[in-house]
Amino acid sequence: MPLKEHLLEFRRRLMISAGAIVVGAVVGWIYRNEIYDKLAAPFHTYERQNPGALISLNFDNATAAFSVMINLSIFSGLILASPIWLYQIWAFIAPGLTKREKRTSLAVVAAVIPLFLAGVTMAYLTLPKALIILYGFTPPEGSNIQQGSAYFTFVTRFMFAFGAAWLLPVFLMGLNAIGMLPGRTLLKGWRPAVLMIFIAAAIITPTPDPFTMFLMAGPLVVLYFGAVGLAMLNDKRRADNQPDWLKTPEDQASTL
Repeated sequence: MPLKEHLLEFRRRLMISAGAIVVGAVVGWIYRNEIYDKLAAPFHTYERQNPGALISLNFDNATAAFSVMINLSIFSGLILASPIWLYQIWAFIAPGLTKREKRTSLAVVAAVIPLFLAGVTMAYLTLPKALIILYGFTPPEGSNIQQGSAYFTFVTRFMFAFGAAWLLPVFLMGLNAIGMLPGRTLLKGWRPAVLMIFIAAAIITPTPDPFTMFLMAGPLVVLYFGAVGLAMLNDKRRADNQPDWLKTPEDQASTL
């Protein structure tokens, strides 16, 4: 396509994605109270476990509650519309791909959505424990009157961080599919990879406690080795389909 047509196509894909997010945000607004209750539940769990303590979600001005509901609706819209805007990203780059690359990239898009949602779910399930640890540092004479906007910003970032981190195997398999990262390289580099996962988990998680870091890093290590296994199977399939004169000694050994 000429540059003008590329820009028009980009605008069309962007408008579709934005429209889907808006529709998702409208649905989120309709169910805003239910979403609020779900995301506030970990905080209220901690509140019930500490009867008599000064613990509450606070809205410090007239517009604070309205702003929180708007932000939660947008957050819900991004989650609900994720299959659509992820597909639009793929559809924009697909015309420039070969038939084989299209199949590979579509498989990547199909894997992204469940992994992202699994990471978000994992974050929600671990959130109560993370709050107990973090609020446990409060001095005896202190209180936990949490601003609603700050709390829900923390929760949504926490969930997005987990969701994005769980896309690690998709990224690794994408590099393997285009031949940039063989499975043997992933297997040989598992020690520095595990170290980097723990360092990244410590940086990404918005909480400073080691418990949350291990909750993120543990599944990522499992996902890493799962990606290693899939990459080695993909390398073996690729080697089997190559003519003998193109095979390396390692490929011939793995075939045998």
